[in-house]
Amino acid sequence: MVIIPVGYLNIAATVPSTHALGPGERAVVWVQGCPFRCAGCIAPEWLPIDNIHLMPIEDLVDRLLSSPSVTGLTFSGGEPMLQAGSLAQVARLVRQRRDVNIITFSGYAYEILQRKSMASGIPELLSQIDVLIDGPYIKALNNGVGLRGSSNQRIIHLTSRLQQYDLEKWPRGVEINLSGNEIVSVGIPDFEVLNSVEAAIGSALMAQRQAFL
Repeated sequence: MVIIPVGYLNIAATVPSTHALGPGERAVVWVQGCPFRCAGCIAPEWLPIDNIHLMPIEDLVDRLLSSPSVTGLTFSGGEPMLQAGSLAQVARLVRQRRDVNIITFSGYAYEILQRKSMASGIPELLSQIDVLIDGPYIKALNNGVGLRGSSNQRIIHLTSRLQQYDLEKWPRGVEINLSGNEIVSVGIPDFEVLNSVEAAIGSALMAQRQAFL
């Protein structure tokens, strides 16, 4: 059983600035661990529910606000609802310093999340979210359109903050973020883009290896 200390989040990756996961400039955190095993998941290394990188919540907030032009946060994973209480705390602390909108992806249906207890932290996180994108990823329903992985997933506006944006037809894009020794692909790719990104990363890594030979 994985135990995450109070005041920490188990993080898979973070990106302090992107335009690939929602309107405006956004900071993104992907949490580690997911109970779903969706075929075709683009981040299988983030599925195991193991302690990968424990980050203090205060440090994460500083990182997410490191770009002064960030106007939104995106929570993804992994499965954010496994660490809902801590993400709710992140949202509260961020909004004490800056007015941001929040988009969250979850494999759980909204109706299931609404029935969760206060002890789970999920009701608290839902109260902070402006847009919830719910439901499991279904590879056969990836039509390459919108701010969601597959067309079965719903884009649910929980507040009016982002209602002016048509997120169901949102143009997809992919950015490559380099941070130290990590390469993070940011965005929701269709299959052609995903294959191109994987080929490009593979070529870059091969060139890097050859440079050191």
